[in-house]
Amino acid sequence: MIVGSGPGIGRSVARRFLEEGLDVGLISRTGSGLGLDGVRTYRADCGDEGELRAALDAATGALGTPDVVVYNAAIIRPDSIGEADARAQLDAWAVNVVGALVTAAHVVPAMARRGSGTFIVTGGMPEPKPAYVSLSLGKAGVRTLVAMLDEEYGPSGVHAASVTVAGAVAPGTPFDPDDIAQHYWRLHTQPRDAWEREVLHAGT
Repeated sequence: MIVGSGPGIGRSVARRFLEEGLDVGLISRTGSGLGLDGVRTYRADCGDEGELRAALDAATGALGTPDVVVYNAAIIRPDSIGEADARAQLDAWAVNVVGALVTAAHVVPAMARRGSGTFIVTGGMPEPKPAYVSLSLGKAGVRTLVAMLDEEYGPSGVHAASVTVAGAVAPGTPFDPDDIAQHYWRLHTQPRDAWEREVLHAGT
């Protein structure tokens, strides 16, 4: 299940998991299938808790408790300190962090009861940048969320991790989404004694 699926990392991750024979559900604001065959699509604004929970219910109702969930939603925009007002910051936080928390709270306990599962967040901003205040704060927030999920649910068999992307995603560059997608599959298939909590894609 990919929450916040779009034409970059979301599509590449979906395609990578489809190649491995997994059923894939996509949740996005548009409900797009991204031109991929064999995916199930659901529409939700990840900043709207009711819409997001309804889409998660629909997806798990159709596909069951997922083997892996990728939270890939984010509001990416430049905003310097003091530039965005409180409402804009809260709207960004709702998507960048709270949506990930809602998704985890909705699906991870069932994974833990089953004794297996992977929850991966697309991270970024390994170092905060004052030209991207809301995104820097949001990516710090989801990094902390992953640490808490690992502590709470790791002992029950749920691998919580983040893929931190340290640059602008674009095909044919060091930040090609197809290359980045490989990290998600590798994290999902890691043996438990080799689990990583964060992978940095630095583009080198």
